[in-house]
Amino acid sequence: MALSRRTFSALAGSTALGFALGGSGGPGAPAAYAARTVPTGPAPAAPGADGRRHAIGHDQYSLVVDGRRLVLWSGELHPFRLPSPSLWRDVLEKMRAHGYNAVSIYVAWNVHSPAPGRFDFTGVRDLDLFLRTAAETGLYVILRPGPYINAEVDAGGFPGWLTATQGSARTTDPTYLGHVDAWLTAVNRIVRRHQFTDGGGTVLLYQIENEYDGHVADPIGPAYMSHLYKKVRADGIDVPLFHNDKGRNGFWIPGSFDTGGETGKWLYGFDGYPAPAQTPPDWGHFGVGGLKGGATASPRTPGFVPEFGGGWFDPWGGVEFGGKGYAESRRTRDAAYERRFYLTNLANGITLHNVYMTYGGTNWGWLPAPVVYTSYDYGAAIDEARNVTAKIAPMHQLGHLLQRVPDFAKLERAADVTVDGLRTYHLTNPDTGAHVYVLRNDGAEKVTSTLRTRERDGGDDIEVTVPAHDARLITTGLSLGRRKLRYATAQPMLTLTAGGQDVALFTGPYGEMAHLVLECPAEPFVQRLDAEAAWVYDQGLLHVTVPLGQGGLTRVLVQRGESDTPLLLLFADDATSVRLFPYDTPSGTLLVYGPALLRHAALDGSSVRLTGDTVGPSGVEVWGPRGISALTWNGRPVRTRVSLTGSLVATSDLAGAPKPALPVLDGWRRRAENPESATAFDDSSWKAADRRTSFSTTPVPDGQPVLFADDYGFHYGDVWYRGRLDGDLEDLESVALAYSSGTQGMLMAWLDGKPLGSHRMPVPDAKTVRQGSWAATAEFRVPRPKRKRDEDEREREKEARREHVLSVLVRRMQHDMDGRSLDTHKVARGLTAVTFEGAAPKVSWRIQGETAPDPVRGPQNNGGLFGERQGWHLPGFADSRWEPVTLPRSDKGMGVTWYRTGFRTTVPDGVDASVGLVLEDDPARAYRVQIFLNGWNLGQYINDVGPQHTFVLPNGILRTRGSNTLALAVLSDGTSEFGPGAVRLELLGSAAGGVPVAQVASPGR
Repeated sequence: MALSRRTFSALAGSTALGFALGGSGGPGAPAAYAARTVPTGPAPAAPGADGRRHAIGHDQYSLVVDGRRLVLWSGELHPFRLPSPSLWRDVLEKMRAHGYNAVSIYVAWNVHSPAPGRFDFTGVRDLDLFLRTAAETGLYVILRPGPYINAEVDAGGFPGWLTATQGSARTTDPTYLGHVDAWLTAVNRIVRRHQFTDGGGTVLLYQIENEYDGHVADPIGPAYMSHLYKKVRADGIDVPLFHNDKGRNGFWIPGSFDTGGETGKWLYGFDGYPAPAQTPPDWGHFGVGGLKGGATASPRTPGFVPEFGGGWFDPWGGVEFGGKGYAESRRTRDAAYERRFYLTNLANGITLHNVYMTYGGTNWGWLPAPVVYTSYDYGAAIDEARNVTAKIAPMHQLGHLLQRVPDFAKLERAADVTVDGLRTYHLTNPDTGAHVYVLRNDGAEKVTSTLRTRERDGGDDIEVTVPAHDARLITTGLSLGRRKLRYATAQPMLTLTAGGQDVALFTGPYGEMAHLVLECPAEPFVQRLDAEAAWVYDQGLLHVTVPLGQGGLTRVLVQRGESDTPLLLLFADDATSVRLFPYDTPSGTLLVYGPALLRHAALDGSSVRLTGDTVGPSGVEVWGPRGISALTWNGRPVRTRVSLTGSLVATSDLAGAPKPALPVLDGWRRRAENPESATAFDDSSWKAADRRTSFSTTPVPDGQPVLFADDYGFHYGDVWYRGRLDGDLEDLESVALAYSSGTQGMLMAWLDGKPLGSHRMPVPDAKTVRQGSWAATAEFRVPRPKRKRDEDEREREKEARREHVLSVLVRRMQHDMDGRSLDTHKVARGLTAVTFEGAAPKVSWRIQGETAPDPVRGPQNNGGLFGERQGWHLPGFADSRWEPVTLPRSDKGMGVTWYRTGFRTTVPDGVDASVGLVLEDDPARAYRVQIFLNGWNLGQYINDVGPQHTFVLPNGILRTRGSNTLALAVLSDGTSEFGPGAVRLELLGSAAGGVPVAQVASPGR
């Protein structure tokens, strides 16, 4: 029923009604290159491998696909950081359901190339499978194969073997280009089968290089970019190409290098990672303009941000987030951050928007660059354990808005509007007349103020409240199907047609009073379907107010009046909005409300078949074409009734997810290793370290051999050195071991089997957090023998042998990246020089690192520990003769000790349980642990550095219904007692549903 005006005023608060006249010209006049040949209209249908030809073009507003405007709302996901191909589908389906229409991926050269000219795209490296899965999910793909990717991975994505090759990387050096061409040939052979242009898949855009600014001012840079462009085109890639400027520099805009005469298929993009404490920058319509203005550097192409911060990485020691890890990244770059910064981008004309990261994943094995530890959670909207976090709400709302409301694909700056206390942006669509206002609060206090809209036919005074460090999107003049929105204080999320009625959804913070005004020249029939709503019709306007979220979803049905088509108005707070999922089928569009996730929807006659996830008990409601009468959820029938709006409503809740019990980790067995430290150890099969020259950027010391590990083919993990010292060491006073490593490298040394000591690189502080290479010299005093007791023994030893053995273990961590094109990935790793004080023995060196790359797990899995070379990390290894022990442990000494146990998990069928391994101990104890699950190297724990204590065990590698083998390789530097301490499994998330998970191949030996 209608409310009295007095009742309405009480519900609506102090919102003022009225208009202020205004124009759409002024400083926001259309750009000189404005193209009006592509009108505003529905976005293209979701993409797929349909076998049809498609056209990809653009103007200054947006991409244009098959004649329709496309706003790209993309999220970054790296398949190599989730080494369980079944789970790729899980994350992709979560992205699609939550509003993304594209996924951006790096293809890491180092993951796929264990040796020059060898490329592996099988198993967890199956790029073809990932691209097929993305197409099946209905997501466009932005492909980024480098050759350099940065990405906080080892050597910036360059393969380990490239660090020891001739030629300068990221230049026109012919040796380097030869390797690059071989890589691109291998990648493009796969990619060209998946291009959207010929319907083979959904690859829409292709990036060459990454944040390349090292040779912009000299001829090398343009020639290098031209080579890559022409190579990619010669390989049959015909989708638009682009590059991502590291900042707002105007580097590599169209026309800045030779493209072989091709025009119109190169896009300029720029990256941005503003911190939460910064004021959101204007990189487009409202900015400084010109080459330094972001999108204005290329006025004929749409605004494109290939990387915009969806979080930030954390270094060893956790200095970025005060030791609190990625939880703090997620807290400081939260949903409010996203609204404030992403809406500013939208106001500035950014219509190609990629969030880096949307799912961060895991730097398993020796994949991470020196600047990061194992977790690459990034504080992303989907966490490392694949849980959707509260940060998803703005992504979900904006993503569906940009796909379902076409006005946002073609916005121009309109007349400036001032709102007290708020930064205000005003845009308009020249085709539809819709107006968009972004109101941003950069202050520390909530602001309530009045927006006076400016439109040709009048205006309104709209009272708005914007919380501190947040933003609001206000729209006027939008078409809600066959009716027109005057204004709404809540943000539109979607409009669609289902079951012969128009549906419009509006969202906002919980408890906020949403006020919507609908133009209704003739009085409509209005039904308040939920008690929270209130409405009044007055002078051709329908006013609706709803306190958001207090009853979950609030429904108001508007019928008759000037239109025979009903309009269903839906109102949701943020938490409710993420449980509303639109889904297009060949038979019509569905809107599903209730579950935690909708994966798929299909219409089979009058039956609706849904698949998805629940976390807790959940209702389900479905709007769809007329005539639907039956519903299944994950293959099971659901009893329903038909609502007044024609929806199917479940009469009972869907079941939530159980929380599976996890086993206690016991039955441990222990074995010490490092036999390499013993004098009698047989190292005859090791490589002789006798080279005299190197392609490394680290100088070779005069008179010494090359000791750099990469020069001998050892690129990942630990490396052992054994030096045979020929000569009298009677007067030897000290040994100085110079070494170079990535962040948190360490060294341990023995002379004739007796410990000399250890050294470790310092924990990064705020000044050194991005330092990728660390060099130090560890000097060890050589103990002098007790003369009286040992005089005769020493004489006998002298007669027996004059040879001594210096054994050194170096945990060199990873290679630096090459962000400035200075070959910094070639800085040496391992020992760099060895000198002696008091004696001058002749030294012959041998070196041993990782064995041949694991054919299943890849080159980043294994290092050079004795246990790794012997297979102690593998599930099939026989450890029955190892010492039985219990944890926690308190051992003493320097070296390497292994612990193994088995456990069995019994997660119920149909439950997606994410499991983590937790390690905890007294932070004063100095040791580190390499974690192996079923032979997979899942990361490194440093007890006294942190901040990471929980390690995600990906399903597929973890057998959730079967037996597992856990092995821990513990390195102790001898400065304190060492563990392991407490080691346990922890449930990180549980959902009923999920995707079928195939076991990742895991051979025993």
